[in-house]
Amino acid sequence: MLYYLFSLFQDSGLPGARLMTYITFRSAGAFVIALLLAVFVGKYIIGRLQKMQVGEIIRNLDLEGQMKKTGTPTMGGVIIILSILLPCLLLGNLSNVYMLVMLLATVWLGTIGFLDDYLKLRKRNKDGIKGKYKIFGQLGIAVIVALTMYLSPSMVLVENSEIISDDTHRVEEVVYGDEVKKSPQTTIPFVKNNNFNYSWLTGWMGKHAETGGWIVFLLITMFIVTATSNGANLNDGLDGMTAGLSAIAGVALAAMAYLGGNVIYSAYLNIMYVPGSEELVVYMAAFIGALIGFLWYNASPAQVFMGDTGSLTLGGVIAVFAILIHKELLLPVLVALFYIEDLSVIVQVAYFKRTGGRRVFKMTPLHHHFQKDGNAGIDALIQRPLRAIPESKIVTRFWIIGIILAALTFVTLKIR
Repeated sequence: MLYYLFSLFQDSGLPGARLMTYITFRSAGAFVIALLLAVFVGKYIIGRLQKMQVGEIIRNLDLEGQMKKTGTPTMGGVIIILSILLPCLLLGNLSNVYMLVMLLATVWLGTIGFLDDYLKLRKRNKDGIKGKYKIFGQLGIAVIVALTMYLSPSMVLVENSEIISDDTHRVEEVVYGDEVKKSPQTTIPFVKNNNFNYSWLTGWMGKHAETGGWIVFLLITMFIVTATSNGANLNDGLDGMTAGLSAIAGVALAAMAYLGGNVIYSAYLNIMYVPGSEELVVYMAAFIGALIGFLWYNASPAQVFMGDTGSLTLGGVIAVFAILIHKELLLPVLVALFYIEDLSVIVQVAYFKRTGGRRVFKMTPLHHHFQKDGNAGIDALIQRPLRAIPESKIVTRFWIIGIILAALTFVTLKIR
């Protein structure tokens, strides 16, 4: 709302009236407001959760310090969601379709997570929402995002092209045409021209190849949103880990949105230019601020857990954001840890059923594997590490890996 209030005074000569036209200023403001909201409003929400006796129900998995967490308030994802939404409503351009899609995705996924937590805690339904309904909800927002990108006249891109020197055969300049396109394109790493059109996969459809490309894009979107959302949900098992990893990924995505929404920086990186996507930086700044503020209470020993309200939302939001800036195929690098958590559970269950009770890991999701001593009576293929690693050290090491992956994601854009 402040964005529109300030716009009324832009031509008045009032000092500072044009500050709201700068993405960097509004992003900084969104970050600060989100962080302060998470810290100060978060304290009140935690108190309310304690009075409502909304405490985590802990299954005894024989992990060090695990049972001490029993009764810790959960559903703290409400703090994160509110701390994202309010700064965006204050400082965001609500006529920008990218911002609107992100706000919808946040509320949509937050509602799914909230209902799941509510059924578990208040209705004493240990399973929460049935898995198939949770998947349907995630697929629903994925379909909305894909259809919006297909139908909205505001969601376009300008493809980059290279001017190659005849003498050196090296790129002299990256230029952009005047034509904006609506095309199912994305960015892929480790190739000379890192633009990839999904229509290439459906070239056999002839004149319908472009339509086929959008269908492939829809399927990819559905997979990415579901896998990332559930991966973050599985990763949320140790104090501060998912919040920290999501904030790290958020910094990388915010930088990519800023670069991809600026024609000069896009040319430097030789990536497609996505007009209007720079507004997403405001959203992601609020996202990062909310997570850092939440870590004030969620860092070990946690005073509150985010619950499915937070974890399902964080993973889904990261996926939707990457899709909107045409960087979804970089997520297997950027948030590889989320996907590894997914795969660890899939592999463990499949192997357990196939062998009649044997395991690959000592315990899944994967982060719990490191909390168990090796050769402790668990019939698992992988016994290392032989000594259990303290929770805080596991979290810190996962954060370090997350930072390395974020750096590697940017490196892939320049490696041809």
